Amino acid sequence: MAMKIRLARGGSKKRPFYRIVAADSRMPRDGRFIEKLGTYNPLLPKDSEERVKIDLDRVKHWMDQGAQPTDRVTRFLEAAGVVEKKERSNPKKAVPGKKAQERAEEKAAKAAEAAEAAASADE
Repeated sequence: MAMKIRLARGGSKKRPFYRIVAADSRMPRDGRFIEKLGTYNPLLPKDSEERVKIDLDRVKHWMDQGAQPTDRVTRFLEAAGVVEKKERSNPKKAVPGKKAQERAEEKAAKAAEAAEAAASADE
């Protein structure tokens, strides 16, 4: 059985609240889980101690059993010092999409035309 340590969403519409759970990877996101390991409330300020609560002993137990944490849970565990930080490199993340690049090129072309018109009017 492939185990995951992941987030299960709760809370109402526009007010998310997550449980950190150990679950079979084949179960739905908000479906059946084996054990609740903590909570995550993204609405609280980032420096709040109540934002992320994790039972680290149980997380270590499940990881020893072969459970794999998801990317978001891995970040929580890195902040708690359970997992060593890994280097992330995604240089394409900051690059705008095709449409945004086209809009930027059009804007630059219009600005260049306006600058030329202003320069020729000054002469």
